Amino acid sequence: MDKKSLGIITGIAVIIAIVSVILITNVDVVSNQQTNEKIGLVINSPNQSTTLQELDQVYSEASDTGIGRSNVYLFWNIVEPIRGEFDWKQSDILMGMNEKNNLKVTLYFSIINGETLGPFPNWIGKPSLNSIGKDRVVSVLDEILSRYDIVDTVILAGQTESQFRFYEQNIPVYKELFNGVYEKIKEKHPDVKIGNSFALHQVLNKNLQYIVTELSVGDFVAFSYSPVDSLNDIVKTPEQAKEELQQIFDLAGEKKVGLFEISWSTSDFVGGSDSQQREFVGKSFEFYTENESKIEFFNWYRQYDRPDGTCIVEAPTIGEDTLTVGGSGFGSSEHVAERLSHYICSAGLIDNDGNPKSSWNEFKKQIEMIN
Repeated sequence: MDKKSLGIITGIAVIIAIVSVILITNVDVVSNQQTNEKIGLVINSPNQSTTLQELDQVYSEASDTGIGRSNVYLFWNIVEPIRGEFDWKQSDILMGMNEKNNLKVTLYFSIINGETLGPFPNWIGKPSLNSIGKDRVVSVLDEILSRYDIVDTVILAGQTESQFRFYEQNIPVYKELFNGVYEKIKEKHPDVKIGNSFALHQVLNKNLQYIVTELSVGDFVAFSYSPVDSLNDIVKTPEQAKEELQQIFDLAGEKKVGLFEISWSTSDFVGGSDSQQREFVGKSFEFYTENESKIEFFNWYRQYDRPDGTCIVEAPTIGEDTLTVGGSGFGSSEHVAERLSHYICSAGLIDNDGNPKSSWNEFKKQIEMIN
């Protein structure tokens, strides 16, 4: 998972804290609108806190575009806080919203989360890749997939290239863990597809292509993508970004590819604009239609902006671990994280006041043409 996803997860956690005591009702509404199960959107509220009714409206607004899926970020420490005892309050709300709106789900379940592992429940501690144990992973994933049949794709590790950038010796260890989990889950849930995700821009900026090649395992290879340099400044034109996306097919080899989180920020702080975002939405859909047979899913990041300062400002933490970004001076963690925060907060297709950007109408138009 790209670090920007943590802003989504934080927002979801607050949402759940507010609405988990409310029962979801009226979930059997059926829409007759034509949808495309390959096309998705990361659905989020514009605010850090929201009501269940507002969340319901956000999901309805998203599904009205004709998308057929969304991402759900569901971590082990949330699902199984006590060994063998599962807590479904948070996931039932989010999965219920997706089911109500006839959306398939790409599940992000992080064994690897960029530079860190986990987050894991306290009862596991802080295991190494060697000691996580495939049977424990299989057990919790089996519980999730048995409960939610709308999940058809699982990403086991996100921003995977960052984990192995300085620890190449651990690649075979993770590959063995992945293959063990994959085989057991496919026995129980043969229709669910499983893979890993990589941040394409990081892979290209840091010459980490070999890590993707080594870990092109499972049913697909997924990518997040932002048109940025290593400082999180937008340095591509929409046409150049489309051309850069083409490289995912060489990286994935014979595997199908998934676009897990594809984005373009409108923040002028990092060189973005409304017109560029709109143009890239169009270019990315051109890319999709030209390569549809090779693509497993295509998920845009994301629906709404967030207010300035509510995204990642400092190096984010997962559990007791801190995600750091290398470099010094203008490449320091603080500088890079600040630009990342601006990028994330303005990556939505609708601003946080509820005003659609021109890219929102472009997004809907492109889906209508495909459907």
